[in-house]
Amino acid sequence: MFVKLNDRVFLNSNKITRIKIDEVQDGIRIRFYEGQVQVAKSQKFPSVDKAREWIEKNMK
Repeated sequence: MFVKLNDRVFLNSNKITRIKIDEVQDGIRIRFYEGQVQVAKSQKFPSVDKAREWIEKNMK
């Protein structure tokens, strides 16, 4: 199943093995991994709770 990450990027959720919410210098982002390799990162979120809501809504 594909998940829309933004206007130009869709992720194959069957291949994602790990999702991590990171607090980086410019905001909070969700990072997506296949094994040990990061394959994508999300837009910025204002809070960890908003990022968690996005994950629960879009990654089923």
